[in-house]
Amino acid sequence: MAGRSSNRSIGTVAMRWHGDRLELLDQRLLPAEEHWIVADGASAVAQCITDMVVRGAPAIGISAAYGVALAARHAGGGDWQAEIKQAIRVLAKSRPTAVNLFWALERMEKVFHACHSLDEATERLAAEAVRLHEDDLAANLAMADYALEVMNPEKPIAVLTHCNTGALATGGYGTALGVIRRLHEEKLLKRVYADETRPWLQGSRLTAWELTRDHIPVTLNADGAAAAIMASGKVKWIVVGADRITANGDVANKIGTYNLAVLARHHKIGFMVVAPSSTVDMALASGKDIPIEERDGTEVREIRGIPLAPAGVPVFNPVFDVTPASLIDAIVTEKGAVRNPNITGMRALFT
Repeated sequence: MAGRSSNRSIGTVAMRWHGDRLELLDQRLLPAEEHWIVADGASAVAQCITDMVVRGAPAIGISAAYGVALAARHAGGGDWQAEIKQAIRVLAKSRPTAVNLFWALERMEKVFHACHSLDEATERLAAEAVRLHEDDLAANLAMADYALEVMNPEKPIAVLTHCNTGALATGGYGTALGVIRRLHEEKLLKRVYADETRPWLQGSRLTAWELTRDHIPVTLNADGAAAAIMASGKVKWIVVGADRITANGDVANKIGTYNLAVLARHHKIGFMVVAPSSTVDMALASGKDIPIEERDGTEVREIRGIPLAPAGVPVFNPVFDVTPASLIDAIVTEKGAVRNPNITGMRALFT
């Protein structure tokens, strides 16, 4: 597979690794403020993941890998193995749905078990975290190539996306937003419609911010306007990311993704999921088996402390929903694309 463009803009980074500490861009404060939080240990990294300082399945996995590396660096030296094992357990509890988190921790754990001294663990775990970060960026670039092969646009097109799947959510470049970035590089992008993505507003705070910074044409829309945009005939593809993909091709992604898939099928618009293969969980048969994280209702009742609803009103606040494989036209990873995904196509590519 030949890459299309050499003019690739990686985009704003979500994390900076310094060997003895990890800096994370606090995405809760964007776009008003660009503030970096310093995490100097595994528990600090885990707290940043839980508090959504860093978010996006790939970025969560990478951050957790750096957290393991920090655990080794700061281990006391007595029972250093027990300290690192405990750090891995703490990191594993930080978010339940994003399978990339567990994939990254398993990868780090394999390296850890092969180490015979703390010095060796410190060096090898740090190197593995950096390698995992680099691998994610390479995967993003490969996914963009495969996605354009599936789309095969003959002229510039408009697309609609949901949540944030760009450089802020990954090791750089982006998954679904990486595809959009590539379309722009190839002069095949007319416009991006970005859902605001309630309740955390990742579309308005992060996606619109990323795209405007990179001079990519974007129009921000309320989530409820997506159907009207599709009915207008303005978009050709819905392009989204994923937090977990099961063996039959069902996809868990940010709440509201399922709505888009139903609307896309009604309007005969292509629906594409773009995610690294680390997001694929072949151990789960279908979307019914995915644990769906629910968060505190305050996130819906308020925005940054400003009340939007009656205090104490009951809230249903799932972070993700599940889109059935039957509504998906293509799942794209760095290993290739599965068109009209089902268990046969998934097994052919991922087992």
